[in-house]
Amino acid sequence: MPVPIPRQRAIPAAESGQAQAESPCDRPAEQSGKDASATAPRTPDTAGNTTDKVENSTAHTNLTLLLIEDDPAGSPIVPDMLDQAGKPIRVRTARNLTEAGRLLTDDVHCILLDLALPAPGRSDTDDELAVLKHVLELAPRHAVLALTASGDAERGAEAVRVGAQDYLFRDELDGRLLSRAIRYAVERKRSESAERRLAEGRLRAQENRRLERGLLPTPLLDGSPLRFAARYRPGRSRALLGGDFYDVVRTPDGTVHAMIGDVCGHGPDEAALGVELRIAWRALTLAGLCGDQLLGTLQQVLEHERADDEIFATLCTVDIAPDGRRAGLCLAGHPSPLLASPGTPARLLPYDNNGPALGLLPGARWPRMQVELGAEWSLMLYTDGLIEGHVGEGRERLGQEGMTAMVRRQIAEGLRGEQLLRAAVNEVRDLNGGELTDDVAVLLLDRVP
Repeated sequence: MPVPIPRQRAIPAAESGQAQAESPCDRPAEQSGKDASATAPRTPDTAGNTTDKVENSTAHTNLTLLLIEDDPAGSPIVPDMLDQAGKPIRVRTARNLTEAGRLLTDDVHCILLDLALPAPGRSDTDDELAVLKHVLELAPRHAVLALTASGDAERGAEAVRVGAQDYLFRDELDGRLLSRAIRYAVERKRSESAERRLAEGRLRAQENRRLERGLLPTPLLDGSPLRFAARYRPGRSRALLGGDFYDVVRTPDGTVHAMIGDVCGHGPDEAALGVELRIAWRALTLAGLCGDQLLGTLQQVLEHERADDEIFATLCTVDIAPDGRRAGLCLAGHPSPLLASPGTPARLLPYDNNGPALGLLPGARWPRMQVELGAEWSLMLYTDGLIEGHVGEGRERLGQEGMTAMVRRQIAEGLRGEQLLRAAVNEVRDLNGGELTDDVAVLLLDRVP
């Protein structure tokens, strides 16, 4: 990969084959600044911002051409050239690819490659475009012009199909033609790079949407009197969603099943595994499994699908009876849900029988605890991103006790449903002093008679 340097270094005439044009660094500061502001091309990035790119900016230096050709006589084949602003186009000459790699710094804008130059380690009977392919691998961010004989137009066209921006005939070169070809090649490469970045941005957005649909599905609660709300906030360091996931379904017998989980680690692999576990949980739940049997089967899914034996997932499952007054609770290394009822302060459900996270212990068991909910209640399930943020500038964490006190206060202030979740997540972020480093997923089920 080319190594960025802070400013154009002078290339000796013996090294480049030609004397160097005047450097902007040698001009008065006032003139140099004027040139920079007037000629700098700006390229939109995937976020819609404009940024100056080293590979396509001609603002701070003249255009620089790297000529790669084997000329035993030492006479340059490139005529004198001027860019669009009338500045001399610099030329560096390399007689082989080893020397080209040394001269190929980030201030080179275009490469003029003689296709007759042999590629390293190849004979004349090998691929006739091998040298071009080698240069394209060596300089993927640079514009490339292929140089060939006038009777070999087919080879030049094939060079463009392989990846060159254009081709020229050796015996038809003149300064005006070559200057225009260099400017065209640089602009075309810049356009191709911008198009590629936009395509990559669209692909990432599509991946995000697919992962979001898989991780954060629409709950299946038709016929249930329970109200549902959810909130998700990704951590600041990732473009993709992390491994947090949740789901809620109602089975034909009227039982409402809720689940929230967290795959360790961050990134697309963990998110994909979270999607698989979420879909498996829904399928197994609709098939009638619950409690220890369901979690044991999910552990088998995780063990078969994870990329590394050290990957695990925490999980909390709740099955609420059709009358809404009691529920079964299973915890697999996950924080216990928060229960709030009228006249009773919000409290954590029991977690003494918390089983291990999925994927840690073969043959593990996850006891199902019976809990009483009452006639009217709110049940909040969450991932550890909600409780692991810092409190102020110190190293103290919010923790479950801090979260419980926070939610008690917010409920006392009259917050319910979506408003409660929004306020809780925002306050946790504010207490942390900025964006949280971990994903946060929270879901809330309310029963109001």
